Amino acid sequence: MDIAYIPSPSHGVVHLGPIPLRGYAFCIIIGVFVAVWLGNKRWIARGGRPGTVADIAVWAVPFGLVGGRLYHVITDYELYFSDGRDWVDAFKVWQGGLGIWGAIALGAVGAWIGCRRRGIPLPAWADALAPGIVFAQAIGRWGNWFNQELYGKATDVPWALHITSSTDGRVPGYYHPTFLYESLWCIGVGFLVIWADRRFTLGHGRAFALYVAAYCVGRGWIEYMRVDDAHHILGLRLNDWTAMVVFLLAVIYIVVSARLRPGREEVVEPDGDTPDGDAVALDKKSDTKADTKADTKADTKADTKADTKADTKADTKADTKADTKADDEAAETTDKKSDGKKLDGKKPDAKTDTESDEPAQSTESVEPAESEELAEPEESVEAARGEAESAKKV
Repeated sequence: MDIAYIPSPSHGVVHLGPIPLRGYAFCIIIGVFVAVWLGNKRWIARGGRPGTVADIAVWAVPFGLVGGRLYHVITDYELYFSDGRDWVDAFKVWQGGLGIWGAIALGAVGAWIGCRRRGIPLPAWADALAPGIVFAQAIGRWGNWFNQELYGKATDVPWALHITSSTDGRVPGYYHPTFLYESLWCIGVGFLVIWADRRFTLGHGRAFALYVAAYCVGRGWIEYMRVDDAHHILGLRLNDWTAMVVFLLAVIYIVVSARLRPGREEVVEPDGDTPDGDAVALDKKSDTKADTKADTKADTKADTKADTKADTKADTKADTKADTKADDEAAETTDKKSDGKKLDGKKPDAKTDTESDEPAQSTESVEPAESEELAEPEESVEAARGEAESAKKV
């Protein structure tokens, strides 16, 4: 019975003259370019300089290829060193066989060397590159399709992979396309890391650790579906055990790192601000300018309020002092007038004699003080007379 299926390519290499163009190699190369391109954009957004990701990738990619190949050869050594096998095939990377665990582990060593030479923290660089790495894995898995490898159990689902090759122990038929499952899973992990990084401001290697943990979850159930030869421990494939151990380590790192170093790195690269358009740097500069303007406005308002309060207090104090002085002067004037009245009551005759002996003075020669006294209100005069009469009685 005919069923729907995913066809396999008849061959995985195209020759351009004497140069072989292999589909597996193309997938790896395209994946590397995607990882570097996306990692560079994320690095710049975090405050880094353009080109830094590519410079460090020059160290990380070769180390990663060697590590991935070493892991594959060590865990599947019988494919290269058993009877009837040629050990030289261990160097033929284009025929397939890269272990992601070894690629990440040794690639991290190369990245550490590159970061150390640039004075850059490795966790920050890994966070920027994490989504790009998992997208590169999604693209690289299609290299397995070109080589008709890494498929799952036999199935009749509409998306079954049709294997036509019979070399290296393959049996033609319809199988679960585990390469496709893993490719789609990696794409989902990549978007998960991007979302979580924006939502929770992941830093200090936690975005990379999230990628590792999420990938291990998918690799566990996909690995369980595969039917290619592999070493088993307690009934599980070796890669299943590796996925569980690495998952636990990644989760522990996320928890411990979040407690010891919360937040994200403020500076990821010395002299990272460039005129090429660092959005984060512009935002920080705008925020700083706005904060400075707000602080200046607040300080000015506070100073104005303080000055107004001080001036009001000073004016109040001055007015109080002036009023007190005026009251004292008025009281003193009243006392003087009272004393004058007392004298008038005691010596009326002397005053009359004096006035008769001295020549009459014109009204123009009256002193201003006497004019002011004559202008006093009648109430004040009557009060002074009353006080004088009381003094006489005493």
